[in-house]
Amino acid sequence: MICVQNIYHMLAYAFQILQEKGYASFATEEFENTAELLSAIIVKGVSIQIKRGLGQIYIEKTTPLSSLRGKMNIAESIKQQTIIKQQLVCTYDDFSVDSYMNRVLKATMELLLRYDITKARKKELRNLLFYFKDVKTIDVYSINWRFQYNRNNCSYQMLMFVCYLIIKGLLQTTADGSMKLMQFLDEQRMCRLYEKFILEYYRRHYPQIKTTASQIGWALDDGMSAMLPIMQSDIMLNYGNKTLIIDAKYYGHIMQQQYGVYTLHSNNLYQIFTYVKNKAVCGGEVSGMLLYAQTDEKILPDNTYMMSGNNISVKTLNLNCAFSEIAFHLNEIADNFMGN
Repeated sequence: MICVQNIYHMLAYAFQILQEKGYASFATEEFENTAELLSAIIVKGVSIQIKRGLGQIYIEKTTPLSSLRGKMNIAESIKQQTIIKQQLVCTYDDFSVDSYMNRVLKATMELLLRYDITKARKKELRNLLFYFKDVKTIDVYSINWRFQYNRNNCSYQMLMFVCYLIIKGLLQTTADGSMKLMQFLDEQRMCRLYEKFILEYYRRHYPQIKTTASQIGWALDDGMSAMLPIMQSDIMLNYGNKTLIIDAKYYGHIMQQQYGVYTLHSNNLYQIFTYVKNKAVCGGEVSGMLLYAQTDEKILPDNTYMMSGNNISVKTLNLNCAFSEIAFHLNEIADNFMGN
């Protein structure tokens, strides 16, 4: 379980823009569910983007014109007999708001209008959609989420992630083929946000620790690495000669039960063990941690194991509490790691 308010805090760490004044009220506003929170962020974010100016792109157009613009298309002009109307078919670049990211925003806002959010929020969305009248619609199931950001469109990064959470994390198809939004995000999308939140939390509050999401090289005897999978850590903390590799997990169930015995998920344990042992070859004091988002299960792990000379711990982080408590436990992990 997770408090809806904490989803905002997690997003605010993942995207610094949510710490700005325009979004400050979200830290204390009560939201009934995740869809309400995300729709509020969309309304505020799009409003700010409209004031800045919606992102525009050059789109090639070919159309009959009374005055020359761009390149003349004589063959097409003759074919369409536009000369009779004293027009020429021209091909030119038009600066348009019909960009791919604006299409995603429009599709997301139209989707939210079909969900049971407050009437006031729906009114705000309808008012914003007026500015998207020249933007084409897009199928939410065919969106390519691999956006390329630069200094001209970086203000869209947070908005695209929130659209992704709404469409991928909240949208589901019912038995009759219709679509509806769930009240809370699914595990896969929450896991991605959970990882990014912890990473950015340590980057901001512990500048003395080098915090990355680094890849880990395989400890190979002959250098042959063909077909080996990439080992990508979620969070890696480096302080002096110490390294802590954190694997953040967000599941509905942390423990598995076999023949009445509760155990950790073996794949998760194998993964963190592999990360630690391969990193340890580089030297220094290397440890690992599986940090699960806490569930309402009766049995929760809180263990530290010494495995072949390396500490590997399994902990849980309660996200259904005041954010100050979450911060306290994250601070405790960092302070223990540094030896404070």
